[in-house]
Formats: sequence, structure tokens, C-alpha cells
Amino acid sequence: MKQIIPSILTGLLALSSCNSGQDYDATGIFESTTVTVSSETSGKILSLNLTEGDTIEAGIMAGAIDTTLLVLQRKQLAGQIAALESSRPDISRQIESLRQQIAQQENECRRIANLLDDGAATQKQADDAEAGLRILQGQLAASISSLSKNSASITDNSIAMSHQMAQIDEQISRCRISSPITGTVIAKYAEPGEFAATGRPLFKVADMDNVYLRAYFTSTQLADIHTGQKVTVIADYGADRQFEYPGTIIWIADESEFTPKSVQTRDTRADLVYAVKIAVKNDGHIKLGMYGEVRL
Repeated sequence: MKQIIPSILTGLLALSSCNSGQDYDATGIFESTTVTVSSETSGKILSLNLTEGDTIEAGIMAGAIDTTLLVLQRKQLAGQIAALESSRPDISRQIESLRQQIAQQENECRRIANLLDDGAATQKQADDAEAGLRILQGQLAASISSLSKNSASITDNSIAMSHQMAQIDEQISRCRISSPITGTVIAKYAEPGEFAATGRPLFKVADMDNVYLRAYFTSTQLADIHTGQKVTVIADYGADRQFEYPGTIIWIADESEFTPKSVQTRDTRADLVYAVKIAVKNDGHIKLGMYGEVRL
């Protein structure tokens, strides 16, 4: 689940000092997009190899939840599928005997037909031979139909079990704990040995390289700003230490809101302001919730 919270901004892209009396157009605090990684399945946490402050790569395994029962279920299904496939009838071999009988009966029919032409056999003998051939052909068709249905039933059951195995494989993959983004671990909520229920938060990670300043502008200032615009962001480190960073406006709110108590605007009499996000590249110096100023 993604949420926007204040985060550490990691970069002094320009180390230009500003004096404490520097004019500004808006102020705000530095924030970052964070992701809370939660358990996707239930089970005992076998490992969770990270601590707060660690850098974690996207998709790299950081922990695992016990998969013993799932692995055993998978092995059981694999055995059932193997047993089912071994019972599949060999249609060609099982009907080979009937095909040979039909071939012999066809020869017999031809022999009797020749004898009938020579007057050495009766019509009844010819009719009986033809009837015997039709019986064998009917038995062949019935056998092929029965064996084909049996084979199709085995195929359907095997496919169903394969789908069950795929579900187990998916559950096993969800026991692998990883972060969807590259960033810094800012909170850890679980430890190895604890039981993880589905949806339980395990840790929170923030993208420390790409952060932004959420500043507030009055309605009269909106005409002077637009998305994509380059601005100067000033981070206040306290004790008269301020540094400038290049920033880019990436979002402007569609609706106004009341001025937050912790934020000052150029026009302090304005009650309604518009939130603006200004992207800043971080190099690790700006901290969580640090105060910042914007100069157009």
C-alpha cells in the first residue's frame, strides 16, 4: 500500500549558502512516497534480514515466511498427477487386437465372396461373414470412444491438479518478502519467529533518491507557476544554515485548502492556498520533515 508521508530527502545538488533573510514565495516540508510492505500470506516469519536505515533493492529477497506445509502439499499433488498420468490408456495398443481381428475378418469376407462367385459357398456364409465384420467394427468404435473418454477425463483431472499446483506455487512465491521499490527502510514492524497474518505490515520503505517539497501557494501566485517549471528550493538546516537546490514543479492541486498552521505563505492574510509538489534530487543531507522554502 502506497502512502505519501514526510521522508528523508537525500541531496544537496547545489551547496549555495543563503542568508536567513532570503526572500521566498512559499514554504513547506520535505516529503517522500513510501510503501508499507505487508505479509501476503500467513505463517511463521523465518527471516527478515533488514534494520531501519538499511538500503533495500527492489525485488531482492529480504525475508521469508515458512513454506513447509505448502511444499508438502505441492509434492502430494505432483505425486497424484504422476499416478493419474500413469493410468492413461494406450489407445493404439489396446485396440490393436481388434484391428487385427477386423483385418482377418475382411480377408474372410473376400475369400467367401470369391467362393460365392464360383458357387463353392452359400449366400448365408457370405452374410454371416459380413455380420461378423460389422460386429468387430462396432466393437472397435465403442472401444475407441470409451478409451478416448477415459483419456480425456484423465487430462481434465490432470489440468485441474496442475492449476492447484500453480496456486500453491503462487502461495509459495508470496512467502518471499521483498520491496517493490528501491529505497531506505524507515520502519520495521516484525521480527523473525513471529507469526505473520495476511495483511500484517512488516516494514516501511521510502524512495530516498527522489523526494519533493510540498509547498503552498496563494491563488494570486498560481498565474506565475506551472508544472514542469524550474524553481529554487531552499532547505533550512537551522542555526542560519541554508542551502539551495534546483527543483521542478510536478503537481499543482486542483482545489484549494485552508493554510496549514505550520506553513507560512507570502501573503499571510490568505486563508485558502493550493498545494504544490516540487521534485528535488536528494544526496542524503535533507532530513525527514525538514522545513523548506521556494523561490520562483
